[in-house]
Amino acid sequence: MISTISSMDKMVTPGKLQINSMDNVEDRNSGRLGCFGWILVIISLMIIVPLFPLTIFCCVKIVKEYERAVIFRLGRITDRKPKGPGLFFVLPCTDNFVKVDLRTISFDIPPQEILTKDSVTVSVDGVVYFRIHCPISSVANVSNAHSSTRLLAQTTLRNVLGTKNLAELLSDREGISLNMQEALDEATDPWGIKVERVEIKDVKLPQQLQRAMAAEAEATREARAKIIAAEGEMKASRALKEASLVISESPSGLQLRYLQTLNTIAAEKNSTIVFPLPIDMLQNFIQRK
Repeated sequence: MISTISSMDKMVTPGKLQINSMDNVEDRNSGRLGCFGWILVIISLMIIVPLFPLTIFCCVKIVKEYERAVIFRLGRITDRKPKGPGLFFVLPCTDNFVKVDLRTISFDIPPQEILTKDSVTVSVDGVVYFRIHCPISSVANVSNAHSSTRLLAQTTLRNVLGTKNLAELLSDREGISLNMQEALDEATDPWGIKVERVEIKDVKLPQQLQRAMAAEAEATREARAKIIAAEGEMKASRALKEASLVISESPSGLQLRYLQTLNTIAAEKNSTIVFPLPIDMLQNFIQRK
């Protein structure tokens, strides 16, 4: 069985090599103009040279530092590399060029109604930052690189968030942004586009869900407050028990506590002061009866 597979691989390998060689030949011939093309180029040069002082304005073009020019000569890309920045030369009759901006571009993703993994409908929007790193691919491989990237960002946002729960969506925005950036960068790489950053701006929840979450949070806070109050009462009762044990060991300590209470009442400028009657005085009458 192993020998059969190896023999099949040997049979397929020449075909693969032939296909690769044909692709290489097509890549080499893609930049060639052919006989008729060279004739048109020579005729264009023969027209430009005698009228050189006048045609210089049509032949010399300028692109800025952040721009590149992709030149098409008779419909074919010349030199397989962009021109610029600075001056470059074109033939008015046979050449056409497209300017490509290499600066980072940002755009907003419109709010998308998304159904999360736990069947909750939310509205999510975001922002994407990208730039063109290969001008030739952005011109030759896609009709409109900017518009295609915008549409792809919307569908990617829906696909990524559709696999997340509401809790993950609210707590793990950074992870979702990284997943979207990787997915967009991989999809737009053949277009010559580099996705630099993706951010989730806002997550809008339905009003009913907001009220339910607010009620849940309020109930949780009330439960915590009751637990804290109960713990405080328990600690206070323990402290009172310890204080009563200390006072029971020293009867004079109770009298000092009476005096402290009177001092506190007198500090508040009250006209009536109530003197507590010690229970020890009543015990004598009780024993006589």
